[in-house]
Amino acid sequence: MKFNPEKCRIPDEIGKPFIDPEEIWDYINNTPSTPERVREIIQKSLDKNRLTLEETAVLINTTDPALVEEIKEGARELKRRIYGNRIVLFAPLYVGNYCVNNCKYCGFRSSNKEQIRTTLSDEELVRNVEALEEDGQKRLILVYGESPKYSPEFIAHTVKLTYATKKNHGSIRRVNINAAPLDVEGFRTVKEAGIGTYQIFQETYHPEAYTWYHPANTLKGDYNWRLTSMDRAQQAGIDDNGLGILFGLYDWRFEVMSMIRHTNHLEACFNVGPHTISFPRIKDASGLNIDKKYMVDDPTFEKIIAIFRLAVPYTGMILTARETAEFRAKAIQYGISQIDAGTNLQIGDYKYHHEETEKNSDKQEDQNLNREQFKIGDDRSLGDTIEELLDNNYIPSFCTACYRLGRTGEHFMEFSVPGFIKRYCTPNAILTLSEYLVDYAKPEVAAKGWKVIENNIKNVDEKFHDELLARIERIKQGERDLYF
Repeated sequence: MKFNPEKCRIPDEIGKPFIDPEEIWDYINNTPSTPERVREIIQKSLDKNRLTLEETAVLINTTDPALVEEIKEGARELKRRIYGNRIVLFAPLYVGNYCVNNCKYCGFRSSNKEQIRTTLSDEELVRNVEALEEDGQKRLILVYGESPKYSPEFIAHTVKLTYATKKNHGSIRRVNINAAPLDVEGFRTVKEAGIGTYQIFQETYHPEAYTWYHPANTLKGDYNWRLTSMDRAQQAGIDDNGLGILFGLYDWRFEVMSMIRHTNHLEACFNVGPHTISFPRIKDASGLNIDKKYMVDDPTFEKIIAIFRLAVPYTGMILTARETAEFRAKAIQYGISQIDAGTNLQIGDYKYHHEETEKNSDKQEDQNLNREQFKIGDDRSLGDTIEELLDNNYIPSFCTACYRLGRTGEHFMEFSVPGFIKRYCTPNAILTLSEYLVDYAKPEVAAKGWKVIENNIKNVDEKFHDELLARIERIKQGERDLYF
């Protein structure tokens, strides 16, 4: 990782932060959109070049339905060219919901006396990880409230315990983190535990809106501390960063532009942008009571997803189970590369629901919003989600090869920009799907899975083809964790 301080605008007592509302609004208010310009920009993205702020503003300001459809079709084509048919799967595991913040949109906020607070013990964490492994999960994101209880040392401990937990053929091969910003030493402590991506949502990039939603007397009330968290993570050696916005807090146009600006900043300072971006919409939560004037409807959200895909061609895009199964199935085509599946936000409930699923196939009980952060829209099991993906010829992927082989940060860009990632990711996705089909899938789902593998294996780079077939046979004979 190379740090370029002369190119960075890090907030200090005399300088402006790299998010300048005047700059962003100037782009939004003074950038016209014409059919010719829109098509030029789409073609630039299809040539696998990241878009500028001005070019992103052109797409944002495009309102003609026919041109919006061209933007969405461009995103569909770009996704096919870079990512092929694979969709990466993971599950969130909430470790604790104690929180000293008082964010107005969050069920965990400190003033919410109805929220039932808990932190998983080591034994409970192990039981829940085992339940996730028995369902076939390989990738987790551990989620924590912001509290002194969840120190860097505590986070590192839970990460190590998660990696150490094995059940039958099950193992967690990548542990990502969603937690509070840390100082550089804190990030180093967590990195040493072997984490994958460290994810922090700015929530809203607008300073005044941020202050309104996040009271100043809380840890989260410091806008600049949160804004520069990924700078400190990079300085600590964590080169896999996950950025996020919560749509519904402020004008979506400003938030999209700010996310691109944040990406520019990281690339200028550290030669690598975010590994992933996530952009959930506000959903119902315990005691939620905010103005809904900034809520984003489905057609606008589809446009946002397509713009992000075109603006940052090589960045992973996550669409969470906040959204319904129907919307996620539609949105995947516009550029989503990762989704969570089999999601359960009630702390400690993966173990319970795994046992219930073994007894019957009924859906889980209705959500208790006093035991979780927000209401989810897609409560299907991992197996049901995989079956739908297979029905649409997608390759469900649990691949973690790049992370474990050091293809992260600048090295990830070295492989991804020329298109090498697709060469590695498709065969590795097929290998992890093969594991799932052998170890966890119902017979009817396994049959669909082998058919999808047959349909997609012809798209694998020729130099991998014979070896891939050989490795699939080795998996059928009992070997695991094979990857390129």
